[in-house]
Amino acid sequence: MKEKEQSVRFQESLLSKAEKRFLTYLAKRTPSWVTSDMLTAIGVVGSIIVAIGYILSNENIYFLWLATFGFFVNWYGDSLDGTLARVRKSQRPVWGFFIDHNVDGITVAIMCIGAGLSGILSLYVAMLVLVAYLILSIYTYINTHLKNEFRISYNRIGPTEFRLVMMILNTLFLYIEPLRNYSNTFNFYGSTITLGIFDYLGIVIFLFIIISHFMSVYKDGKIYYKMDPPKKIDCDK
Repeated sequence: MKEKEQSVRFQESLLSKAEKRFLTYLAKRTPSWVTSDMLTAIGVVGSIIVAIGYILSNENIYFLWLATFGFFVNWYGDSLDGTLARVRKSQRPVWGFFIDHNVDGITVAIMCIGAGLSGILSLYVAMLVLVAYLILSIYTYINTHLKNEFRISYNRIGPTEFRLVMMILNTLFLYIEPLRNYSNTFNFYGSTITLGIFDYLGIVIFLFIIISHFMSVYKDGKIYYKMDPPKKIDCDK
């Protein structure tokens, strides 16, 4: 197989510069027996911890601390695996792209399903977020193929910022009782729907992802249209 050229990474989120320095610091101090694949696996374990924490919060709200810890574990494994390979100059572009982004879809699905089964977030809203994420992922992979660029953040927001928002909201939800009790109930085509604070945040995340997707498709679509214009058809032939 022909060796794949490394895609250009675009990471322009609010925390990206500080995060990159910190991840490089961690990578240089990571024991030699720790591999990028091990860190990828740790990221998956983190997503499972998130899901378990959210599901168990049905029994005791303080299990949200477990979900918060899971977000940290997921960030550690998912963010450090690529940095470790780059620091050690041991990148495997084909394998890395294949395994990392297959795992990304799985981990986000696990976390969304866990949150949707928590009782503090509607499963319908959680699935909306998951669908929006997968749509944006497809767009990202299309651009990786067509332009050889891999964009991690959109409109200055990336996975790290989303994890941080969830960790902060978990903490606020634990200690601010009005947040737990806040809800709105209304009828929608004969069905009674109750939305809490987590649901509204999920809807905001869904809208942010979908709007970012359509803005990016519109912008890049014009570029691709000019690159590959319609062919003139000679009707006389």
